[in-house]
Amino acid sequence: MSETNNKIVLVNERRNKIIDQLEAEKQVLVSDLSKEFNVSEVTIRNDLAYLEDKGILLRTHGGAIKQRKVALEYDLTEKQKQNFEKKRKIGKKAVELIQEDDTIILDSGSTTMEIAKNIGIFKHLTVITNALNIISQLKDYTNIHLIVPGGILKPQALALYGGPMNYYCDKFFMGVDAIDLNHGLSTPTVEEAHLNKVMIKVSKEVILVADSSKFSKKNLAYIAPVTVIDTIITDSDLPLETKNSYENLGVKVITV
Repeated sequence: MSETNNKIVLVNERRNKIIDQLEAEKQVLVSDLSKEFNVSEVTIRNDLAYLEDKGILLRTHGGAIKQRKVALEYDLTEKQKQNFEKKRKIGKKAVELIQEDDTIILDSGSTTMEIAKNIGIFKHLTVITNALNIISQLKDYTNIHLIVPGGILKPQALALYGGPMNYYCDKFFMGVDAIDLNHGLSTPTVEEAHLNKVMIKVSKEVILVADSSKFSKKNLAYIAPVTVIDTIITDSDLPLETKNSYENLGVKVITV
């Protein structure tokens, strides 16, 4: 990794840790962060200014306070540990919406991986995916025709971005980092947002698989309004008021 790229990674890691601390403590102080990360107060103020521009926090005299719920991009191995039992149930339920001979897209992510673990029961499926962990899961199934669009590897997500998507699909099983009624679907990276937009466009039906922790959150890269979703599969911890709000928009919501 070049020195420039290494610096970018360190900056992003520090800013994500600042957001984590803000989520936990509701406020942060410039002086404390400067000591914790061993950087100047000017550097911390620049970090806070950047995060404020993204709408994540509100700067105050000497620090910042939490402005709203935010979604972070975690390494996939960490994502797999979070809400695992909920994701397992969501994945199994999603398989019930698949039919023999379907052509489906499985988005990258820990919840869509739970779908991949359960689709070996079908006699014939065509699966399109950019996720390396899902490719590894399905590569030995002779009953699954596996299509990999290719592209540039994003190691943190174990996924490929930028490859062609000249396909037509019955169902797109979409994972998401953040979903908000007013601000729609969003994700940490522009590359992932662009690919998701294409996947939505080429799919007859969009099925969102996301545990309840992803709701009422916003992230940096906008994908689409929530009205592009046909069905949401989530866990039973989703507040009834939130469930009703999505159903009032014509989105079917299944809780498990």
